[in-house]
Amino acid sequence: MDARLNVFGNAVAGKVAGLLARTGPVIDGSGLPAATGELVKIRASQINGCGFCLDMHTKDALAAGETQPRLNLVAVWREATVFTEAERAALALTEEGTRIADGAGGVPDEVWAEAAKHYDEQQISGLVALIAIINAYNRMNVITRQPAGDYQPGQFG
Repeated sequence: MDARLNVFGNAVAGKVAGLLARTGPVIDGSGLPAATGELVKIRASQINGCGFCLDMHTKDALAAGETQPRLNLVAVWREATVFTEAERAALALTEEGTRIADGAGGVPDEVWAEAAKHYDEQQISGLVALIAIINAYNRMNVITRQPAGDYQPGQFG
C-alpha cells in the first residue's frame, strides 16, 4: 500500500503532525499512567482502523514492558480479566469518545463518572486530551492511507 500523501515530507501536514506531537509532554505531565495511555491509543486505533497507529503503539507498549496477552485482549477488554478497573474505565471512555457520533448526546454520564472515580482532575484532563489527539492522528493516517508495519519503537521521539 502506498500513502496518498507524504505526511512527513509535506509542509502543511508536517506542521500539523508536529503540533499534535507537542501535546505529548503535556499529556504525559498529567499523571495518567503511561500503560493506560498506550491502551487508550491502541483501542481508539482499533476502532478507527488505523494500522499505522496500531503498529506504532503496540510496538511502543511492548518495548515499555506491556505484555503480549494484554495487548491481544484490548479489542475485547470487556470480556478480559487482565485489565484493572481504572484501565477498564479509561477504555470505556475511549470507546465513547471515539464513537461519539454513534451515541445520542455524546459520552454517557455513567461512563464519565466511572472514569472520574479512578482518575483525578489532571489525569482525566490528560485522558480526554489523549483520546482527542489519537483520534486526530488516526483520521490523518486513515485518510492518507499511511502504511503500517515498518515502525521501530521510539522512532518518533
